[in-house]
Amino acid sequence: MTFFSKLIRDEAGATAIEYGLIAALIAVAVMTTVSGLGSQLNTTFQKTSSQLQAANA
Repeated sequence: MTFFSKLIRDEAGATAIEYGLIAALIAVAVMTTVSGLGSQLNTTFQKTSSQLQAANA
């Protein structure tokens, strides 16, 4: 019985879950940012490539 009462009062697991949720939210934010940045970089490189091809022609 004392094991269960200690388990209920122990907040270490809740803290670990909170840190896990924060890490997951940060990961989602980073993936979203990198995805958008990747699309912009791809457009920039394609534009540069086409301008270089036009200059070499």
